[in-house]
Amino acid sequence: MYMKKCPILYIVVPCYNEEEVLPETTRRLTEKLGHMTEEKIISESSRIVYVDDGSKDGTWHLIEEYYKENPYVVGIKSSRNRGHQNTLLEGMFTVVDDCDVIVTMDADLQDDIEVLDEFIHEYLHGNDIVYGVRKNRKKDSWFKRSTAHAFYHMMHLLGAEVVYDHADYRLMSQRAVHALMEYGEVNLFLRGIVPMIGYPCTTVEYERNERFAGSSKYPLKKMISFATDGITSLSVKPVRMILALGVMIFLISILVMIYFIIGHLRGMTIPGWASTVVSIWGIGGLQLLAIGVIGEYIGKIYMETKRRPRFIVEEYLKK
Repeated sequence: MYMKKCPILYIVVPCYNEEEVLPETTRRLTEKLGHMTEEKIISESSRIVYVDDGSKDGTWHLIEEYYKENPYVVGIKSSRNRGHQNTLLEGMFTVVDDCDVIVTMDADLQDDIEVLDEFIHEYLHGNDIVYGVRKNRKKDSWFKRSTAHAFYHMMHLLGAEVVYDHADYRLMSQRAVHALMEYGEVNLFLRGIVPMIGYPCTTVEYERNERFAGSSKYPLKKMISFATDGITSLSVKPVRMILALGVMIFLISILVMIYFIIGHLRGMTIPGWASTVVSIWGIGGLQLLAIGVIGEYIGKIYMETKRRPRFIVEEYLKK
């Protein structure tokens, strides 16, 4: 009963070149965990878990310093840069047996740590997964807001169960993380996989802050790649859409062929022009699109069959 009333909380924070923001992040999280411990909301064995994703600056050096001087901080060093999603998995899977609940959040302080109390409250009321959901996107630029909404709509259209306006700020119970470990695929899209676990879940709304320091690790190119990985990792609907598109273009081509045959018989076209344009631009474009989408899936199958590890822990500074 004690453990249920005062769960051990581990906050997993992936870090990639976060040298500028890490001192403030550590200060705020330490104060928050100290307050929650004093209020008997969490156990005094709770920890901040920094996971260094192959940073090129002094991030790991800072983590080592905080580990020595701060009773809450532990550190995990990845052998190389593996990306945000794999770093989250590395942190969760490494510490899952040392805690009761895990909260994942970014190091840039955009996620509101004041709602951690609500996360724990919802966990104690029987929810294995608690999603942090943004109240609004007023602080985002028009472009980022529009592309984010388009991404969520597209994911729903393609059959993926994603939580609207939720990133990777979430709480998961120990048994939920163990269930997540059963998903063995290399190309893992957490925002789509976690809802598939099926355990009791709820949401907590929060205001997303401006980044405290440093620059975003997700420029447009990475955002597009992230969206593509998410779609192709969770759904085969793009392939089915190609089939439907192929059937539709085939039917349209029959109508176009009839139209140009009639035009040719009436002397209204240059001989050979219509058929050349239709075949080159229409069918050629469709083939390139189809090959590209199918190639994306074949590439993922290729990577899955290799069964390469999603991450390798080089060092674990544990208390």
